[in-house]
Amino acid sequence: MSPRRADPSVAVAISEAAARLLAEEGPSALTTRRLAAEVGASTTAVYTHFGSKEEIVRSICAEGFRRLARRLARVRHTEDPVADCANLGWAYRRNALANPHLYAAMFGGGMPEFTATAEDRGNGMPTLQVLVAAVARCQEAARFDGHDPWPKALTLWTAAHGVVALELHGFFGDVDPFSATGLLRHAMRSAAVGFGDDPDRAAASIARTRP
Repeated sequence: MSPRRADPSVAVAISEAAARLLAEEGPSALTTRRLAAEVGASTTAVYTHFGSKEEIVRSICAEGFRRLARRLARVRHTEDPVADCANLGWAYRRNALANPHLYAAMFGGGMPEFTATAEDRGNGMPTLQVLVAAVARCQEAARFDGHDPWPKALTLWTAAHGVVALELHGFFGDVDPFSATGLLRHAMRSAAVGFGDDPDRAAASIARTRP
């Protein structure tokens, strides 16, 4: 259900305050009273624009993907498309570490009141298409084989998502190869080789990037 936007500016303010509280303090901070105080409104105003906590979290989910999109947009195209793919992976990780609660909400986790729908997950499609385009550039440069970039993009995204999720749960140490950065670097290099890249070129491209 979409927010009832009697006053769009208030709805946006509530949504932004909710995203900030979730990112900084976690799910327990998302109370109607707290949100109202954050935006200088009444609790009635919160319910006017968002009929339930689920609707608020749905808006947060969308905000999480918007933040990810902005982070990915900072990754510039270079003459090394494999390095560019890796840099998108690092950007994905940095966004998750900067917004752990938002990251959980984006994929339907961390909030028992919220279950992500297909529409919610669709908010992430533009961010995935950025990676698809990067893989396509690798194929055009004859670094990756094949013509359909989607399976390879999904493989890279799944690898990055898996490593990041484990990192957020504290599964890794601080020393390579038992660190999140070491594992993600290894996963990206192995994927590139599996996609058809020369092992030495793949290693050089990944080494060129920084977490």
